Amino acid sequence: MAMNLRLDDRQAEALKHQAELEGRSMHAIVLRAVDEYLARNAREAMVRETAVKEAVKWHELMERLK
Repeated sequence: MAMNLRLDDRQAEALKHQAELEGRSMHAIVLRAVDEYLARNAREAMVRETAVKEAVKWHELMERLK
């Protein structure tokens, strides 16, 4: 899927500079950033979901321990 990414001048220059430092393309850096963002959010969602399930599971015990 193709898409356009609009960066302001500061972002574009910073990305270009980073790409030059790493010897990678700007495109490759953006793809990796997107992958890392999605993976981080998936992990956070899994942790939240697990916390909710465990809270429900142990709610009665926690109430008795108050």
